Amino acid sequence: MAYFKTINTANIKSVQSNLNQLIDFADADVSGTVSDTTRKTYNVFVTGSSPGVTSSLFHTVFDQTTTLQSSNELFDVTVGVHTDSSVVSETAASPSEDSAGKLLFVSNSLMMREKVDIYRQHAQLLLGNGASKFVSPFGSTTASDNITEALFINLKRLFVRDGIKKESFAMRFMTSASSGNTDEDGALGASGQQNLFRETGSGSIIIVDSGNATATQFSPTGGEYGTLKNAANNTAVGLIFYQMGTIILDLNKVTSGSQFMTGSISAATQASQTIDGATIAAGKTVMGTSVSNPSAKFIPDFLGSGSIDNILDHICTTRFHSASTGLAQNKTFMTFQNNTKLNSTLVFCRAAPDEFNVSSNPTFVNSSGIIRTIDGEQNEDKSFTFVTTVGLYDANRTLMAVSKLSRPVEKNDEKDLTFRIRLDF
Repeated sequence: MAYFKTINTANIKSVQSNLNQLIDFADADVSGTVSDTTRKTYNVFVTGSSPGVTSSLFHTVFDQTTTLQSSNELFDVTVGVHTDSSVVSETAASPSEDSAGKLLFVSNSLMMREKVDIYRQHAQLLLGNGASKFVSPFGSTTASDNITEALFINLKRLFVRDGIKKESFAMRFMTSASSGNTDEDGALGASGQQNLFRETGSGSIIIVDSGNATATQFSPTGGEYGTLKNAANNTAVGLIFYQMGTIILDLNKVTSGSQFMTGSISAATQASQTIDGATIAAGKTVMGTSVSNPSAKFIPDFLGSGSIDNILDHICTTRFHSASTGLAQNKTFMTFQNNTKLNSTLVFCRAAPDEFNVSSNPTFVNSSGIIRTIDGEQNEDKSFTFVTTVGLYDANRTLMAVSKLSRPVEKNDEKDLTFRIRLDF
C-alpha cells in the first residue's frame, strides 16, 4: 500500500526533443562478391514466350546474408522513366496507345510499361500526381532539369526513423564503368566486345544535400524535399525526400549517359542465335556489337532494351565502388543522420518536508504501534523513509506507470524533494 498525492496540471509539462543517429552503408552490401546473398531479387515479371524473360521490379539490399534472421533491409532500388524521356521516344511508336490506353513499344525494348509505371508510382506518392515530373533543382522551368530517367533509392524506415536530418546526406556514385571481359553468365562477350556487366566503376562523384537547411520544398504527400548536388561543382543531380527517405538520382547527370554499352542482356528469344560470330543462348541477345547497334549507349539504348534486373545488376555491381580488383572493399558509399522525434511528458512529483516521512508498510511500527527507529527512544517522533519507487495512478487509483530510482533517497522532515519523471513516446 502507498501514500497518494494529487499532481495538478502545473506540475505536468509536454516537450519534444530530437535524437540523431549516424547511419552508413557499405558498398559490399550492394556490389561485390557478397551481392548474390545481400541483394535480393523478386521475379514477378515474365514474358509469354519460351524460355521467356523473368525480372524483378526492384531489388532489396540487406546488411548481411538474407538467410540470417538478424539481417536487416537497408533500402529498395529501382529505375523508372517518364513518358517524355528519350528512352520512351526511341522505343515507342510516336508513342501511341492501344484501345486500353497502354503505351505501344517496339519489339526490341523490354519492360517499358513497367519502367513508366514505376516512375508514375513514385510521382503519385511523392508529388501527389502520377503525371508530374521530378525536377532538380525543384521549381526549375529549364527542360534539362527535368528528371526523365531516374534511379530511385527507397531507404527503410528502420534507418530513416522520422526523417533524414537536413545537410547530413552524402553519397559516392560512379559516373562510368571500366571494361570487363565476361557477361553475367561468365561467358565471353561476342567477338571480344566489351561487356555490359563490368568489373568496376570509375569517375566517382560525391552527392550531397548541402544548402537544404533553409532551402526546401514541401509536398502534401511526400513531405519536405530538397535538391541533391554534385559536391565538386554544386550542380543539381537529384532530389531527396527527407521524411519519406527517398533518394532520386537523375541518371542523365550522375552517369555518363553517352557511354558505349555492350554485352548480353535478357530478350524474348525462343532459340539460340549467332550474333557477330558468337553463339547467344535462347532468352538472350547482345547489344552494342558491330552488327547490332555499334553506337549503343547507356541512355537510351540500355535503359530501353535491358530488363529491370539487367539495369539494376549493372548499376549495383559497378556504380557504388571503384576497387581496382573489381570487388567491393566494404567502404562507405552512403551516409546520413536520421532523426527520431521524442515526445515526452515530464511529471514533477514534490514531496514537501512533512510528507512521505512514514511508510504504510506494517513493519514500520512495532507490536505496540510505535514507529521503529534506529537511534532509540529520543528519535521515535522524528521518523524518516527511503524513497525507491514513484508510481503514477489515474483518478481511480489504477497504477499506470512505475518509476524506479537508481538508488534509495532518504526523506525526512528537513528535506523538500522533487522527483522528475520523464515519459517518452
